[in-house]
Amino acid sequence: MNQEFDNIVEKICEQDVRYKQDAYVFVMEALSFTQKKFGRIRHVSGEEILQGMKDLLLEKYGPMAITVLEHWGIKNTEDFGHIVFNLVENKILSKTEEDNIDTFRNAYNFEDVFRQGYRKQLNKKISRMRVM
Repeated sequence: MNQEFDNIVEKICEQDVRYKQDAYVFVMEALSFTQKKFGRIRHVSGEEILQGMKDLLLEKYGPMAITVLEHWGIKNTEDFGHIVFNLVENKILSKTEEDNIDTFRNAYNFEDVFRQGYRKQLNKKISRMRVM
């Protein structure tokens, strides 16, 4: 990212020790990924960024996504919300009046999405390859 972002995230991590700096970097990467996915230059909703995070995690980390998330201190989708709102509070991100932490609560289950969901996705790809 840049030095100013790194300094702000370092300060956030000193105040909120639950999450590693890499988690904040990932959220920013997921925001960019989501904006491209939904064709938006600016604001995306909480639901949209959660979908983007899920897609990016599966794409980048596949079956290791839960391990990576645990390393970053992220146990559920609400943790993503806390990271987003830490960035909002520190003026890295902005929010609308409709945006709130409740959007991030229990949005999806990591086990279902990143373990079982990945296996289903992989089985579909293997089946398509067999047909060719």
